[in-house]
Amino acid sequence: MTDAVGSIDTPDADEVQESKKGRKGGKRAKKGPLKRLGTFYRQIIAELRKVVWPTRNQLTSYTTVVIFFVAIMIALVTVIDYGLNHAAKYVFG
Repeated sequence: MTDAVGSIDTPDADEVQESKKGRKGGKRAKKGPLKRLGTFYRQIIAELRKVVWPTRNQLTSYTTVVIFFVAIMIALVTVIDYGLNHAAKYVFG
């Protein structure tokens, strides 16, 4: 089969047979709820092992940057709020 953009060709019989060979019941075969739960937790652990965890120094610097940024944003919002409060009092008496 040729792969063309927008092609509506159907797969050949050989390709269909090959794709059906090692599959029983599709991707989600009927399993009990405990087996599915066990599989779910094994997949969670496998994904967590792929995570690149930051070192202590990186974590400290990232936390410091976030706290500093939040403090600046709090100060900025406070100044804007204070200014708008006084402007509203001036306009509306």
